[in-house]
Amino acid sequence: MESQNINHEDEKIIENRELNIWEALIPVIALIVMLAFNVLVVYGDDALSGSNQFILLLGAAVAGIVGYFNKVSYETMIEEVAQNLKSTAGAILILLMVGALAGTWLISGIIPTMIYYGLDILNPTIFLAACVIICAVISVATGSSWTTSATVGIALIGIAGALDINAGMTAGAVLSGAYFGDKLSPLSDTTNLAPAMAGTDLFTHIKYMLFTTVPTIVVTLIAFIIIGLSIDTSGNADVSVYQTAIDNTFNTSAWLFLVPVLVIAMIVKKVSPLVALLVGTLLAAVAALIFQPELVLTNSGLTEWNFTSAYKGLMNAITVDTSIAPITANEEIGTKLAGLFESGGMAGMLGTIWLIICAMVFGGIMDAIGALATISKALLNLFDSVFGLFASTVVSCLAINVTASDQYLAIVVPGKMYANAYRDKGLAPENLSRTLEDSGTVTSVLIPWNTCGAYQSTTLGVDVIAYLPYAIFNWLSPFMTLLFAAFSIKIKELSGKVASDGQVDL
Repeated sequence: MESQNINHEDEKIIENRELNIWEALIPVIALIVMLAFNVLVVYGDDALSGSNQFILLLGAAVAGIVGYFNKVSYETMIEEVAQNLKSTAGAILILLMVGALAGTWLISGIIPTMIYYGLDILNPTIFLAACVIICAVISVATGSSWTTSATVGIALIGIAGALDINAGMTAGAVLSGAYFGDKLSPLSDTTNLAPAMAGTDLFTHIKYMLFTTVPTIVVTLIAFIIIGLSIDTSGNADVSVYQTAIDNTFNTSAWLFLVPVLVIAMIVKKVSPLVALLVGTLLAAVAALIFQPELVLTNSGLTEWNFTSAYKGLMNAITVDTSIAPITANEEIGTKLAGLFESGGMAGMLGTIWLIICAMVFGGIMDAIGALATISKALLNLFDSVFGLFASTVVSCLAINVTASDQYLAIVVPGKMYANAYRDKGLAPENLSRTLEDSGTVTSVLIPWNTCGAYQSTTLGVDVIAYLPYAIFNWLSPFMTLLFAAFSIKIKELSGKVASDGQVDL
């Protein structure tokens, strides 16, 4: 995920001795019931258009009532909501910039050019596994799953559409690779945050994560190779009709690759993601004037090429819906490409921003009333064995990703709550930091109302439910860390040995 410039190490965990576990679970149960009814019974796939946002506010109201009866003031709850919203400022700005970037990368021909050349080198059999590898490399280099999705991820979704490969499969492959890199890159903020919470150093943490992360990505690649071999490739071998339509619509040129290369290079050089995305947007706008002046004029709605039409055409691409009609006599190809040649601009991100704000209201009140700390403590007290400690950490991370809707809190809260417990068991802190990443970082994208799930589904244009089964690396990671704990594989101790039954012998 992208850095939000918030010092998460200094975040306090609010505890409330007046609140018992059953009271803490009331808002969670209420939210799950309301969301289930809203999605499964009434709205279906359209639930994120607004109704789920209001359900999150209703869940926040339930949490507020619980807090009121447990002596938590209204002012305290509002203050915590404000802090939560403050922590998402960076994510919201990045969402807006990604919308702007997508619009200019479309009208400049960058995305269509990436699709054009991608069709030459990526065939359906190897496509999904290649998506994992490409995104893993970019994400390790940039330290950002968000930037990876906003650049090569969008292009890969477009190539998949031309190859008739399921968008959910492709998004799952993109996210598997993106979060592999995000999890291991020393440039990633979550990779730095987890060891800081657990009390170990960055490179010890990264080295220790390799034990569970490498087997997980290997299994993921094998799974996608098998899926690729089973894909029906009939009718997909001749991609020239797609390339001809793209060539007729855009002036494709390898020079256009300079823009994404420069954006990725800036991120690698630790330039602020917001700055890099802004520069990428402006460079693409210049490229649009050079390579696609006719499209800029058409997008302005004016008839004469001048400064005003150029300005309006580009500003429309940045801010609102842009749709470019493919030039082809083949109606079927035209329909498929029309879906790829669309962008919502900054306005297209407003629904996701709305969702994040409502989710942060719920998470803020849950934190303010002490529910997050109460739930984590209860989980911690459920288990006495080493495996139980790992299991409770995993469940805590998942629970906070669901309830607080924030990837950072899923690392910070369990990290602070469990640090002493791991020491008391004689376990080295890298056990905790690895588990936080295996269960907190990578699963955030599997929850529709979590900031990561909302961002990725909007950026890639694929619903969370559609890509969830194929985000293999993301949902397999928690199971892998539990498997290692269950069989005492690479469980490093401070002193003594870890016995075969998972108990520490001091």
